[in-house]
Amino acid sequence: MKHQNLFCVVVVNWNNASDTLGCLDSLQKAGRKDMRVLVVDNASTDDSPEAIEEAFPQYEILRLAENRGFGAGCNAGVEHVGRGGAEFVIFLNNDTLVDQGFPGPLIEGLQQNPAAAITVPKICYMHEPEVVWYGGGIADLLSGQIRHRGIREPDGPAFSVSEETGYATGCCMALRLADFSALGGFDESFGMYGEDVDLSLRARRSGKVILYVPSSTILHRVSSSLGGELGFRKQWRKHKALLRLFVRYRAWKGGLCFLGVIPLYFLKGLASVVRFRRDVIDGSER
Repeated sequence: MKHQNLFCVVVVNWNNASDTLGCLDSLQKAGRKDMRVLVVDNASTDDSPEAIEEAFPQYEILRLAENRGFGAGCNAGVEHVGRGGAEFVIFLNNDTLVDQGFPGPLIEGLQQNPAAAITVPKICYMHEPEVVWYGGGIADLLSGQIRHRGIREPDGPAFSVSEETGYATGCCMALRLADFSALGGFDESFGMYGEDVDLSLRARRSGKVILYVPSSTILHRVSSSLGGELGFRKQWRKHKALLRLFVRYRAWKGGLCFLGVIPLYFLKGLASVVRFRRDVIDGSER
């Protein structure tokens, strides 16, 4: 079937009908007639694919035979979308809510800036909409800094200026399909975490830039499937991904600076283990 939509939103689902239905409802309320929505289901074992199809029959669902992870799910979605004629793709986490202005500024940012490979919105906490979760990304492997700018800070003018940024979060990013394909898509070997930073660094190495566009703002329920923002599983996977990025981009060439990063992240990982054990004891780990 040939689609003539300007862009497609790709949402990956795995055993999470509740969040995905909320996300799709917010997309429907955005009311964009030129928007195609594709849900990639990563071999869910619950009834979420059926629930999604029943609630939103106008949206497509691509069912994968196995759970291939976030990056692979996105790649499969793009392969499917590429046969339909869309010019842009937006990857959107299923545990997000968008407003009625979504996603105009992201698409316009790409249309008006040929040098931009990726545009990314401001992202705030769903339970605290006035607090920033992502206000741009800092990616400096030599100093060990891969973090969100403004995380847990009150929203304000400092996070309301469109500018180039270090990396885009996979929570929500927009690209031209042609650029995504030229970059080789997400590296599926990362599994979870790090694939967005890797894609961003490859884009920057190709001479492109990443544009933070705060006039587009979404809300994010942070890591509900991995025990919250400080959950052990999330921290463990993030640290593994970070070490892979150090190796891939030869951060050891920074010499002593790099050597100092390894114990720093070991201590951070140890702290997350301690927090996890305490949370299990008091029952707060989810």
